[in-house]
Amino acid sequence: MNGAVSGSKLAITLVAMAGALMALIDITIVNVALNDIRASFGTPVDQIGWVSTGYMMANIVVIPMTGWFQRRFGFRRYFAASIFVFTAASALCGLAWSLPSLVLFRALQGLGGGAIIPTAQSLMFARYPKAQHGMASALFGLGAVTGPLLGPTLGGYLIDWANWHWVFLVNVPLGVIATYAALRVIEEPGFTPARDRIDVVGIALLATGMPSLQYVLEEGNRDGWFEDRTIAVLAGVAFVTLSTFVVHELETEHPIVDLRIFRNLGYAAGTEINFLVGLALFSGNYLFALYCGVVMHYAALDIGRIFLVAGVCQIFIMPVLGRMMGKVDPRIFLAGGILGVVASLWMNTHLTPEMGFTDLVWPQVVRAAALGFVFVPVTVLSLSDVPLARRGNATGLFALTRELGGSIGTAWMGLVVDNASKVHASYLRECVSPTNPIFQERSAALRLSLAHSTWTTNLVPEEALDRLVKLQANVLSFEEGFTKAAMVFVVALVLVFFLKRPQSASGTATAH
Repeated sequence: MNGAVSGSKLAITLVAMAGALMALIDITIVNVALNDIRASFGTPVDQIGWVSTGYMMANIVVIPMTGWFQRRFGFRRYFAASIFVFTAASALCGLAWSLPSLVLFRALQGLGGGAIIPTAQSLMFARYPKAQHGMASALFGLGAVTGPLLGPTLGGYLIDWANWHWVFLVNVPLGVIATYAALRVIEEPGFTPARDRIDVVGIALLATGMPSLQYVLEEGNRDGWFEDRTIAVLAGVAFVTLSTFVVHELETEHPIVDLRIFRNLGYAAGTEINFLVGLALFSGNYLFALYCGVVMHYAALDIGRIFLVAGVCQIFIMPVLGRMMGKVDPRIFLAGGILGVVASLWMNTHLTPEMGFTDLVWPQVVRAAALGFVFVPVTVLSLSDVPLARRGNATGLFALTRELGGSIGTAWMGLVVDNASKVHASYLRECVSPTNPIFQERSAALRLSLAHSTWTTNLVPEEALDRLVKLQANVLSFEEGFTKAAMVFVVALVLVFFLKRPQSASGTATAH
């Protein structure tokens, strides 16, 4: 495979962005439909999460293998086939007749969706000259960052206008058009398929270890982590298989995933930053959405509107950043973006139950803008100088780290909020004592104010104050979660010093 891609740059950009955006939106669009799906199938609450878990388990398996598939089948055929699989699976999801059938079709959808995202990014880098990789990264990043923000809003409107089936069926016409366009506009003159021996052992280890790890991350908090036998067993399976996978891939002559790419210090540092980006993006959004639901009692559609309003700024920021990549050291943008994300998480630590819509939007605006300043530079700094023959593999691993960061961040924040709310509630209840003068004063005031609306006033103050304790405990637990996420993301600043400015930053590099 020589990696050369030709054809209309505009057409290829539109096809790559359309495919990636469709797959990225699908990651979050389903979340707002879970309650409707549960009601439709009569599914227990503890089982409906499999609709998302099944997709992510398949998604995270195929992502690191995309480089090998690209070398074997070429960008044109592999990208078109991935979109087709995703589209066909979307139609099947929309026609699902039970929860098991939906989970099965979601797993198939994840195989297609997981392949689309890194392949679209590799395709953009292959078509654009090296001096324009900043713009290619910005255009792809526009979809990568805004897709998860648009998903909840779009899903909310589709359910409001029709039903949950259209959360999946909406992909069908778009997918058919994108598949046809990919076959027409992507050209690979002189493409020669790689004839490497298939790494059966590597595929088997990866296909066993990654779903096990994803299941542990997705279901661990719900099932009590290692107190649950299934979680404990799968955690052991994930550790053994993935450890063996790493050793095997480093020793085999034709690995399905070439881990030797991490010998490139700049790529390794950029990938670690990308992992933290996934952690900050998904954990921050998870905490904020949960806060709006638990504390503010916002409906899913209202939460989606906050993300949508906040994400609009990226439409303007990304293209400007892309043009400036060759004029300013990307590391400056990256450091500024990291500080902006930390600042947004710190702003979230000051959320209160009395805040209005605008007050809730501003921290999200800061985070959305800052993530643009992070995503574009870190992609250029990590991937632009990777040799063309290894870029497909590098892009797959790069995308995988962001997905893992998101999964680990979400699981971690769920654990933090759950444990912290119990601890804070315990401390706060110690203050709710009949001997406490403040408690006596508040009880008397509540008893007097509610006397006209209830026939018994003895228990009213206790119940009201207990609800207030739970509310304050929840607020404090979210504050702790945002604080810890901010502290972890600060580590990304240290990793910036291991990155070097691409030689093409001045715009003198030649095109492929």
